[in-house]
Amino acid sequence: MKQITQNARTGKLCIEEVPVPQIGDGEILVKTYASLISSGTERKVVEFAKKTLAGKAKVRPDLVKKVISKAKADGIQATIKSVLTKLDDPIPLGYSAAGKVLAVGSGVEGHFQVDDRVAI
Repeated sequence: MKQITQNARTGKLCIEEVPVPQIGDGEILVKTYASLISSGTERKVVEFAKKTLAGKAKVRPDLVKKVISKAKADGIQATIKSVLTKLDDPIPLGYSAAGKVLAVGSGVEGHFQVDDRVAI
């Protein structure tokens, strides 16, 4: 299936082929027919990703505190490697969708059935 993602370090947007999610307990699997990207929420993610590391730090001081704590616990080199790896993880965009239920996980019975049309 296709997913729009963004690289948190560079801000580059991509359309990637990703595996179909596996259904778990308390979950439903939906075949999406339409999906939207929120102009507000996703715009903030896109703008954040385009910032320099200093710009990201200024906007998210909570993450700076986590990085400092990690550096104290794990060392600077391990922390730098971890941060850069995290920044290279693609961020999936979009969360509003409509589709049909393909499968229903245990614990959801009675609420949704296969072929139900749903908004997400």
